[in-house]
Amino acid sequence: MRLQGKVAIVTGGGSGLGRATSVLFAKEGAKVAVADVDLPGAQATVALIEDLGGSAVAVQADVTKAADVRAMVAAAVKQYGKLHIIYNNAGIAGNQYKSTVETFDEANWDNILAVNLKGVFLGSKYAVPEILKSGGGAIINTASIAGLVGMGNHAYGASKAGVTLITKTMALELAPKGIRVNAIAPGFIDTPLARGGKRGMDADAQAQNVAKLAASAPMGRIGKPDDIAHAALFLASDDAAYITGHTLVVDGGYTVQ
Repeated sequence: MRLQGKVAIVTGGGSGLGRATSVLFAKEGAKVAVADVDLPGAQATVALIEDLGGSAVAVQADVTKAADVRAMVAAAVKQYGKLHIIYNNAGIAGNQYKSTVETFDEANWDNILAVNLKGVFLGSKYAVPEILKSGGGAIINTASIAGLVGMGNHAYGASKAGVTLITKTMALELAPKGIRVNAIAPGFIDTPLARGGKRGMDADAQAQNVAKLAASAPMGRIGKPDDIAHAALFLASDDAAYITGHTLVVDGGYTVQ
């Protein structure tokens, strides 16, 4: 088990990539604080972990609010006594996928930047002191290929490019203190967001969308949440002991075309 004896927080753990990662971390021996603004979703993830014999606790947190994030970290430490890993994964894409800069809504911009980028900042800010008390550990952030190439959603791309840069900045700052900081840049992953369900697409439209996304990757398929979970496990574990400041692209080859 690669995370035996470790305690991890996973934000956005109530569904998608966060749920897959929370479950995998627990399978690998970690005790997991599953954090999400959607408490029932977080509780459902905890139930999956407990059914597998693992240990987890659900925490409701809005990652844009400092008080919530501070309480999230405190809850994890109260439950398990320490903290080694935080996976800043919570994120949103909004609903303006093909808007122009003239038509992009300011409130939508602010909300996306707050969740995707400020959430990483706040999660790290309040987790670092506890990780240091535990002798060091790892921070992982969810970036995106949309932060590496232009893909039509101004705020989402800007927020994810910001995640890549804050990852590098924190890596330089925290390396001497024994905390590694890395990011994952997923490509198109089979979640309700990528499928189009959250944009109101019906089942047929979602199937067509998935086929289109799969065809866009040289590997010929859309990614699975477990593809990202295994990348996060690698970066959280001692297998990545000499890796920091890196953004690991997991996209089936999309961005090398």
